[in-house]
Order: sequence, then C-alpha cells, then structure tokens
Amino acid sequence: MPDSAVIALDAMGGDFGPDVVIPAAAKVISRRNDVHIILVGDEERLLACAKNHNISIGDRITIQHASEVVEMHDEPALAMRKKKDSSMRVAINLVKEGGADAAVSAGNTGALMATAKFVLKTLPGIDRPAICTTIPAWGGHTHMLDLGANVDCTAEHLFQFAVMGSVLSEAIDSIQEPRIGLLNIGSEAMKGNAQVKAADEFLQDAPINYIGFVEGDDIYSDKVDVVVCDGFVGNISLKTAEGVAKLISLFMKEEFKKGLYNKLAALIALPVLKAFKKRIDPGAYNGASLLGLKGIVIKSHGGADVNAYANAIDIAILEVDKSVPQQIEDHLQPILESKTA
Repeated sequence: MPDSAVIALDAMGGDFGPDVVIPAAAKVISRRNDVHIILVGDEERLLACAKNHNISIGDRITIQHASEVVEMHDEPALAMRKKKDSSMRVAINLVKEGGADAAVSAGNTGALMATAKFVLKTLPGIDRPAICTTIPAWGGHTHMLDLGANVDCTAEHLFQFAVMGSVLSEAIDSIQEPRIGLLNIGSEAMKGNAQVKAADEFLQDAPINYIGFVEGDDIYSDKVDVVVCDGFVGNISLKTAEGVAKLISLFMKEEFKKGLYNKLAALIALPVLKAFKKRIDPGAYNGASLLGLKGIVIKSHGGADVNAYANAIDIAILEVDKSVPQQIEDHLQPILESKTA
C-alpha cells in the first residue's frame, strides 16, 4: 500500500449525511496515520458541519466540492445521467482519475452500483459487479454475495461471483483455499433451479475450493467461508437475518423487564448481554464491497451511525492494502481460460 491510502467519502449520502460521515472520518484519522480522507459534497455545508463537531479540515481531511446530491428516491439511471456533479459521482470519479484509492457511500444503492459500473467499468471477464458483505458466523464470519445488485443471474454470473468471493476471502482473511458454497434449498444434487444446477456443474471443475451446495442455516455455521447466490435470494436472506436478530433482542428486553427477579437476572447477566450484543451488532459488519469493478467502492448502510460508517472506511482501506481488484483480475483470467479450454 502507498504511504497514505486516499479514501473519497460521499459525504452527502445516507440518512444522516455529513453529521455521520465527518465524525466517522475523524474517528478513522485519529487512530491511523496512513490515511487521507476526501469529503465530497457541498463545501459550505461540510465546513459548517465540521465546525459544529469541532473537527478540523486540513492536511488529512480535505473537501472536494460537489453541487448535487443523489437522493434515496432517485431513479438510478436518471441519477447517473443527470446528476453528474453529485457527491456520489464525484467521489467515484476521483477513484477513476487516480485522485483516490477507494470511494465509500451510504447513498442510493442502485445509483451507486449503476454509477460505479459506468465510471469504473468491470474487470475483464466479469459481466456484472456483485455486492458482498460479511455476516457473523460460528467460526467468525462468512462472506456472502450477491446481496441485491443482480436480481436475475445466469450460471455464468454465479460462477464469476464464486471466483471473486474466493479471491476476496483469501486476500482479506488470509485463508488459503477458502471454502465456497452455492446457496440452495438442499444439499442433494437433484435440488435447485436450472441456474443453480448449471452453476454447480461449472464450479465442480473450477480451481477453487468449491464444497457444493449449502443451505440457509449453513451461512452462520463454520462449514463455509463464502456463500454464493443471486441478488434476490441474497437480499432476502440478509434482511431476514437482520429481522430475526432484532426480534431476539426485543424478546430478551421484554423478558428481563418482567418482575424484580428478571431485572436482577438482567443485572447479573449484563456483561454477557453486552458481549452478545457486540458479536451480533450489524454496525461491526457494515461496509459491503462492490466486487468486479476496476476500482474499490464500498457501500455503507444508509442508516449507519458513526462507528458503523467508520467500519466501512476501514474495509475500504483494507481492500486498498490488499489490492483486491487487481487480485481478482489476476486470479480470474487463468480460471476463465481453463474453463473455456
């Protein structure tokens, strides 16, 4: 990695805009001396917000003015074509032009994907980028892709996702031959739709550690390192898991509030409850990679708080450090050549 990784932040994106992005940038800068942050957005608003938070704009946090904002309700195609000076577009342009090593945005996911694909283009051999994130699991975490970028996928797309996920896991987690599983409704060979069955055939011969079909409960086990699926299935799986986690938290709060003995039990169990909350905290896993692009783009959750957004910045820095796009390209070409031979 260069002496200082340069990360461009779409400071106007997300539910809270600069009120989260600027403190998150300051948090990252305070604990690292190898990072430079570029805040992209309305300069006047950003300066005022930084002043309100007592954050200095200077050598390691600078501002790149952008006059427009992509709203959450904007149509992705229209936002890409008509808002060419949006904070999202300018941040991605900085990556394209070499002014930044990576971009992070909590803005409109569809617009981010469309703009990133249009500006940065996909790597050779990749038809579609995929959204990949980490999910807490028994052995630590599991990488899962795609999580919503591609609702309909061919077997070839799933094959490409598997290769990209394998490279990411190996680079980020330092796992030799990470275990790749294809999400299905069962582990038996006869189960699944035509695309999944065809992808399974492709992957059987691929030079990656493909372990076959996995089911939904395997995502959270220690059986697999990367779970591959189309964006429709992946997004529903992710949102369902988030909903179940919230439900469990609500149930626990209700039970511990029932009567004096339950309240005393809650007080005794407080250290355990805090540790449990930390392990399943979505913010600790915030930051999804847009894999398959000629550049690094990280999607933060729109409702991320300061700590969660800082985590997304950390993921961007890590991918810069590991040169993830270059590693994907280097690994993908021999695999594609062997597949077509």
